[in-house]
Amino acid sequence: MIEVKDMSSNDVEAFLGRVNYGHLGCSSSNHPYVLPIHFAYDRQTIYIYTTEGKKSEMIDSNPEICLQVEKVVDNENWVSVIVVGDAKRLVSADDREAAYASIVATNPSLTPAISYRWLDDWVRENKDAEVVYRIYRKTTSGRRAGDVPNH
Repeated sequence: MIEVKDMSSNDVEAFLGRVNYGHLGCSSSNHPYVLPIHFAYDRQTIYIYTTEGKKSEMIDSNPEICLQVEKVVDNENWVSVIVVGDAKRLVSADDREAAYASIVATNPSLTPAISYRWLDDWVRENKDAEVVYRIYRKTTSGRRAGDVPNH
């Protein structure tokens, strides 16, 4: 039987700084929606990038989100971190620019929000359709089992 341990807040923060991919849960009108997403982590701040669509409509109608980030080696060796908070759409140019710089540093292709095949043309023509959110955390927790490498 494996032993599951709570992670310290320092270990949780370090893990969020190493992993930039997880699953975002949101809901609207009692309908849950979970999807894979890249995120940026900059000095304990989490940013997510998307384009206008179902995800942004749901978050705008109900900003409470859950971000689950994991690394699984096998059934007995894994790390999982859960962040619950509110996503706030960034509208000021300065806030968006700082967040965008962090996002592109961790995910230069902006996938899966933007397909690599149409990245250049789409970004030039649809800059207004980009949406950037900052996650204001309410709770953060992490658990681990076994021995998962730190990279």
